[in-house]
Amino acid sequence: MRKISSMTMALLLSATPALAQQNAPTIDSGDTAFMIVATALVLMMTLPGLALFYSGMVRKKNVLATMAQSLIATAIVSILWIAIVYSLAFSGNGPWIGDTARMLLRGIGPETISPLAKTIPEILFMAYQMTFAVITCALVGGSVAERMRFSAFMLFSIVWLFLVYAPSAHWVWGGGFLQTLGLLDYAGGTVVHINAGVAGLVAAIIMGNRIGFGRENLAPFDLSLAVIGTGLLWVGWFGFNGGSALGANSRAVFAIVATHLAACSGALMWSTLEWIQRGKPSVLGVVSGAVAGLGTITPASGYILPWHGVIIGLIAGGVCYWMCTVAKHLYHYDDTLDVFGVHGVGGILGTLLAGVFATRAVTASGADPGVSGLLDGNPSQLLVQAIGVVVTIVWCAIGTWLSLKIVSLFVTLRVNADDEREGLDIALHGEALHQ
Repeated sequence: MRKISSMTMALLLSATPALAQQNAPTIDSGDTAFMIVATALVLMMTLPGLALFYSGMVRKKNVLATMAQSLIATAIVSILWIAIVYSLAFSGNGPWIGDTARMLLRGIGPETISPLAKTIPEILFMAYQMTFAVITCALVGGSVAERMRFSAFMLFSIVWLFLVYAPSAHWVWGGGFLQTLGLLDYAGGTVVHINAGVAGLVAAIIMGNRIGFGRENLAPFDLSLAVIGTGLLWVGWFGFNGGSALGANSRAVFAIVATHLAACSGALMWSTLEWIQRGKPSVLGVVSGAVAGLGTITPASGYILPWHGVIIGLIAGGVCYWMCTVAKHLYHYDDTLDVFGVHGVGGILGTLLAGVFATRAVTASGADPGVSGLLDGNPSQLLVQAIGVVVTIVWCAIGTWLSLKIVSLFVTLRVNADDEREGLDIALHGEALHQ
């Protein structure tokens, strides 16, 4: 017996390294291929999706300047992300901010895997998260379109990325205190949409209203561009929400289906309300409702069933419609492209509704019991979601105000009245669309 035990022990010891290697994270080619596509789709949301969507809703004299904001945000954020911001957001395990271990992508090789994404190369995880930071900064520009200096927007993107985006991403996704608390934010209700919306609102208030706001016709130049942009955003959102599964799996598909249905029901609700109130459904209303549904479903998409997406889209279409058509004029703030009314309010709604609709039927897998919300027997999750919303709003409002104050020390935030009347295309870039 003693000899058999010794042999058995020897066999177990010899097998231990193999077992450990078998259980160690390994790069999966299918997940990697899927995430490469998802990364490309999310980048497409900014270029050309958001650039077209935004430029189609401003006046002709500001089309190129509005596109330029998306272009320059992509360039600035991408460089800074690789240099230091990725490390601050996704390395280290501090409650407030990460560390500099991944500065300039130090330590990332072909086989390196992040503990946050265990089946794809870390370099791919870094690139995927970079596209989220890019579109968040670009979204903010919609609130101050037609009046903010290009140089001011460039500097704002730099300061805001460090003060607001990096801490928020770490808190929610990088092992920070909100993730530890149990906040559910599948693809960016807090990090992307609340941050972009609140930052846009604060910036719009500080910058002041456009000349002629509420008195002159500030109608969009070419809504066909906005429709094309909406289509690119809609498809790109499959990478945004589906890719947040970080692998080619059924949860990614559930997220994609819920996302699509929310966009559909959001568009239907917004256009129906507009039809009732104004007698005609506008093209602008349809695209606005679709984007409202897409933004609102984002934080909940990977935790819910497809039919939940329909309900969330209907809620988004109704509430965001009211914010953009009633509240905006009631309080007389000039959020040029309704970034707060659509993305900010949508992010708040979606983050709270994740705490209502999250279900173990989608989130549970293997030995993982999954997470659930109010309707699945866990009402305390709604409180956690509310805490996450409040923390994000407060931090973003303070950080955005500080960012604008810092930028104003170096450049003037707003163009002068003559340049605004002439148009930012000519005044800031020396170019214009052909007649």
